[in-house]
Amino acid sequence: MVFDSYSRYYDLLYRDKDYAGEAAYLVSHLRQHAPKAASVLELGCGTGAHAEHLARMGFTVHGVDQSESMLARAAARKSALPAETAARLSFGRGDARTVRTGAQYDAVISLFHVMSYQTGNADLQAAFATAAAHLRPGGLFLFDFWYGPAVLAQRPEAREKRLADERTEVTRTAEPVLHENEDVVDVNYTVLIGDKKTGGTERIRETHRMRYLFLPELALLRGAAFEERATLAWMSAEPLSARSWSGFQILARA
Repeated sequence: MVFDSYSRYYDLLYRDKDYAGEAAYLVSHLRQHAPKAASVLELGCGTGAHAEHLARMGFTVHGVDQSESMLARAAARKSALPAETAARLSFGRGDARTVRTGAQYDAVISLFHVMSYQTGNADLQAAFATAAAHLRPGGLFLFDFWYGPAVLAQRPEAREKRLADERTEVTRTAEPVLHENEDVVDVNYTVLIGDKKTGGTERIRETHRMRYLFLPELALLRGAAFEERATLAWMSAEPLSARSWSGFQILARA
């Protein structure tokens, strides 16, 4: 599984990501649309950074992810937190398309484009069904995604990112290939991981297939289980446009 190797350098690669700000953005919308919400299910929790910040703000969060190594890092994150915060966190293995925890929540969240990793119609429908199955009536599903008009207007570009800490150096090159007739982008990564202590270097190659989405198809694929509350540019109060690579939707369980 691609994310098992990915998890080895994930936190270093995204250490500059504003997880606290993104969690606060989510909470602002939760407070607006569901002010009594207290429990959250996160589909695709990764190493648990968003979940941690939500727990710090008083929410009870259960995170699920397919990757055992991601979950191991999430568990390590939890163990380093104050007991009161850690008590509001739990993690378990699960696929966004099929997981059933046996519980219901006030909100389901899915961030960092987990929904765009659902590249087939059946995959997306299954992920929407998972969210619906875990929400109380009126509960919210909040998720981000690649917005099709912006992807086609801006076009994916090759990029390189370099990061290092006291032990590891990481260089990641992304070479995207756009498949316009499939509405997907294959992001081909080459990752060089250097160990400063041993001088050794490892090369990893990964392909992340990402689907860019359009609003009419999202409405069609989610079906009658949800009502749209808001659609915005991610981390913004602005409507979507050709400048908004990342979209954000808030749906309410019908």
